[in-house]
Amino acid sequence: MSTLSRTRPAIGGLNGAVASAHPLASQAGLETLRTGGNAIDAIVATAAALNVVEPYMSGIGGVGFLLFHPADGETRVLNFSGYAPRAASADQLTPADQDLGPKSCLVPCNIGGWLEALQKHGSQPAEQVFARAIELAERGFPLHPVNARMIEATLPRLNEAGRAIYGQVEPRIGSILRQPALADTLRNLATHGSQWFHGGPLGQKMADYIQSEGGLLTIADLQDPKLEWQDPISISYRNLEIKTCPPNCEGFQILQTLKLLEAYDLQAMGHNSAPYIHLLSEAIKLATADRIKWSGDPKFHPLPLEELLSESYLAERRTQINSQTASHSEGERWRGARTDTHVSPGKVDGLTTHLTAVDAAGNAASITQSLGNGFGSGVFIPDTGVALNNFAYWTEIDPDCPTPGLIEPGKRWSCCMSPVHIFRDGQFWFSMATPGSYGILQTTVQMLLNIVEFAADPQAAIEAPRFRVYEETRMEIENRVAAAVRNELTQWGHALELIGDYSLLVGGGQSVMIDPVSNARLAGADPRRDGYAVAY
Repeated sequence: MSTLSRTRPAIGGLNGAVASAHPLASQAGLETLRTGGNAIDAIVATAAALNVVEPYMSGIGGVGFLLFHPADGETRVLNFSGYAPRAASADQLTPADQDLGPKSCLVPCNIGGWLEALQKHGSQPAEQVFARAIELAERGFPLHPVNARMIEATLPRLNEAGRAIYGQVEPRIGSILRQPALADTLRNLATHGSQWFHGGPLGQKMADYIQSEGGLLTIADLQDPKLEWQDPISISYRNLEIKTCPPNCEGFQILQTLKLLEAYDLQAMGHNSAPYIHLLSEAIKLATADRIKWSGDPKFHPLPLEELLSESYLAERRTQINSQTASHSEGERWRGARTDTHVSPGKVDGLTTHLTAVDAAGNAASITQSLGNGFGSGVFIPDTGVALNNFAYWTEIDPDCPTPGLIEPGKRWSCCMSPVHIFRDGQFWFSMATPGSYGILQTTVQMLLNIVEFAADPQAAIEAPRFRVYEETRMEIENRVAAAVRNELTQWGHALELIGDYSLLVGGGQSVMIDPVSNARLAGADPRRDGYAVAY
């Protein structure tokens, strides 16, 4: 049994479990399971409810990925990660345009993704699946701690239509937030389907407004969400199979980090010891350098994925790890020319939310979805309750950028959202993922290893203290890592920044698990946000 501590128990049940970043959204998913819905019904109900109770993180105007494992079939990915409008190009944008305002949004695809998943694999009608979200929007709900903090912090980003909604609620725990326009929008989408958005009345209203504000989205962009069912990518690690979404998803950084670590006895190092954190951070830096160089839309820029994950390539990369000296990283994304002191990519040829559910039959579904920064672009379409994303911020606009991340018309962005499923003896074991921008690709590895290497339950794995590495030798680290460990890391050249006991800066993970012995459904959720797991 793991010795990792937790502030709350892992949640268990015999029939199903749901974990998300808000208790009311998790309850919406669980109610769906209780009324006969399957994991897809539950994950869509949870996703729609998060639009209401965590509106600054995700919603109709955002994008995402679904990783779905049917109990009687093969794991599949639904890519609804969005793409650049047909009028988008580097010369159309400034750094300010990328972050905020009508030019910062890529084509929103969440609603198309939710309803496509329901149509293909759900068992309940959309009206039933969306019912709880509609009720929460119409009747309102009391603000939880992170709700109050985030609404207050992000209100200055919002346009007039957004401030008319969120500027009218006092940002304190217990205040009631009502969103009647969003309720009407959700009701129409449930009744009329995604075509009401993608080319229909809502899409036309959105396109007209964005065009009037000087943005790039058109009705032609919105008519084509480019939804795509794909095969996952995977590796073997310690006789387990780890699966995530293929590029344009950046999840291969997670897989590459794990393969770099596989040659080491991590258990012997000890959980969150100085040697363990140092090794893990150095592997992350190597994988990050490769991700920056190669990751993008493979339809525009093919990448040598097989070689990047090959044993021979990774064996060579491991030789660059110094066991007691922190290497210098260029950071989490391209920031200009790399110097000789920075970790280099190898030579080869050739603000977000996470939610997850498992049902009684053994179907497992996970979505990572986002608006980008708080309330995305800050642009709300009047009288709809819909905020648009700002994922142009995650693209590059310097025409001299040597990476595949340069924005181009119709191109998918290089997406850090990366749901992960882990399989044991060919059977689904657990899901694990988090929000957190590029930190997703670091945090997920840490949580996953807490289970695989240190026998943690899902809740303990999520709660364990974490770190995140940035440019040069900078490392953000939670205060709960022992002072003696932090001192040793400092001596090895890591520039540590303490971020508190439980910090949003290192994500907000969620997990569901099927116990391989008892078949119980277990779940954990992150106290760093308003996360809660439920089961029955």
